[in-house]
Amino acid sequence: MGGSMCVLWRMDAEISMPQRCGWAVREPSLTYHDTEWGVPQRDDRMLFELLTLEGAQAGLSWETILRKRAGYRAAFAGFDPAAVAAFGEREVEALVGDAGIVRHRGKIAATVGNARAFCEVQARHGSFAAYIWRFVDGVPVVTRRDAGHKLPASTSLSDRVSSDLRRLGFRFVGSVIVYSFLQAAGLVDDHYAFCFRSKC
Repeated sequence: MGGSMCVLWRMDAEISMPQRCGWAVREPSLTYHDTEWGVPQRDDRMLFELLTLEGAQAGLSWETILRKRAGYRAAFAGFDPAAVAAFGEREVEALVGDAGIVRHRGKIAATVGNARAFCEVQARHGSFAAYIWRFVDGVPVVTRRDAGHKLPASTSLSDRVSSDLRRLGFRFVGSVIVYSFLQAAGLVDDHYAFCFRSKC
């Protein structure tokens, strides 16, 4: 009887405290990890949002960016790429003073330029999703590393995507940023083998 009770307790503990990838330790990272990270994303507006947020993160923590996510959505027209592409110097100047986002002129200007490049990709390929998913033949790259193995900062895949995005006029799309984007958008599913999300 005692053994059965122990098993039940352990099961309850696992249900209430699932194992997660090591970087997901507090909100808002917990909810983001549990509901978004590694989930295949094919909506263009969401892809533009993730690409923008990953570029904004450069030199900062992801948690900082997640806490400002609502501010970014308000500042950049709900991440409508066509609307952001129409921003001019006046809008950029206003955003430099917006405390709801990272007030980095280079990153803000890059977001506007990236929106224009994003729209060009949509016109050429039908959607940005069609363009970006072709790099993995439409199927997520799934890894299931053990706890002792570190996730890479970049890969040959992110090198290729980064190079092509730069060719198309995108900025703040180095290989490390792009790899984080690929993880965020679910083109790469990097949940650790022990993480409860690896079973989803």
